[in-house]
Amino acid sequence: MNLLKEFSLKDKCSYLDNKEQIMDYKIIDDCSSHYTQELIERGYRRFGKMFFRPVCDGCQECQSIKIDVNNYNFSKSERRVIKKAKDIKSYAQVPTLTQEHLSLFEKYHKFMKDKKGWKYQETSADHYYNSFVIGHEDYGYEILYFDDDKLIGVDLIDVLDDGISSIYFYYDPDYSHLSLGKLSLLMQIKFAKEAQKDWIYLGYYVKGCSSLDYKADYKPFTTLQGRPLITEKYIWS
Repeated sequence: MNLLKEFSLKDKCSYLDNKEQIMDYKIIDDCSSHYTQELIERGYRRFGKMFFRPVCDGCQECQSIKIDVNNYNFSKSERRVIKKAKDIKSYAQVPTLTQEHLSLFEKYHKFMKDKKGWKYQETSADHYYNSFVIGHEDYGYEILYFDDDKLIGVDLIDVLDDGISSIYFYYDPDYSHLSLGKLSLLMQIKFAKEAQKDWIYLGYYVKGCSSLDYKADYKPFTTLQGRPLITEKYIWS
């Protein structure tokens, strides 16, 4: 492991209006699965070689949560989602970058701009590569979802010692009727059960943020207490 850079930045809050955020960043080369888990357990997220977490003064709205896989039971509606997508094929591999990836990524974010008011900025191949391809080491994967030979969804995950860290998912809005976002998370839970992993690390839940509200539906989950340093013990409850 090689810590290349460590810094903090103050900016407009990504999740709540009229608030500012302070983010801690660590740029790490050759980060091991074990150390990645140590960071994830303390509220960090990984994009490429960059690990980050909010450390805002006087605000604890960003709650790191993880799904309790062993005690998770699929509901009837969730089983219907899985059944509805029975003809969709999926494949796991190390993260890659193709024109298909970029086109689908752009299509999804233009859709979310109209649907939820997300800020839209065209993504370059370099930006995508640095965010989702490099830094995967021997534990990062992409799950590709296909309708016949058409790419319709990409789920980026880290498979860690005791769970799966859910990094990012994007999909073809023409297939919204298949609830692909929900399907991808249900498939993560299904895989974790089969692989005897205990947790799905979902990142941040922020009450009142429409883009993150869905996370509260996946119960039971536990919540990280505070923002412990890497040298401090972490507590989930």
